[in-house]
Amino acid sequence: MRVLQWGLAAALFLATLSGAKANDCFALSDWSGWKADGDQALYLKVRIHDVYRVDLSEKESFLNAPGMHLVSKSYGSSMVCNPLDLDLRLADNVGPAFASHLFIKSITKLTPEQIAAIPEKSRP
Repeated sequence: MRVLQWGLAAALFLATLSGAKANDCFALSDWSGWKADGDQALYLKVRIHDVYRVDLSEKESFLNAPGMHLVSKSYGSSMVCNPLDLDLRLADNVGPAFASHLFIKSITKLTPEQIAAIPEKSRP
């Protein structure tokens, strides 16, 4: 019982640190597309009208290369509320065995105004 209490306390602490509100989260199954914005950011299309910006900790020069796709893994919950919830890898047509890990710095749900300001070539 004490372990369960510590686990709940740790979960609440981490949720507080992330600062994510419930409406800033999305389920992996609601993610329907993506586009790279340069070599250090991605835009994820979620549900019908939502877009999330994913800023990477490191540059990835192959984000815009032809034939590249994202592979995501879920460990437990499929809800994404902060960078620790999203395990992304960039892979080509050879397969996920040769995928490179993307280190995520932040995930931000964009406002309608921010979505409208995304250049056409970068819109998911």
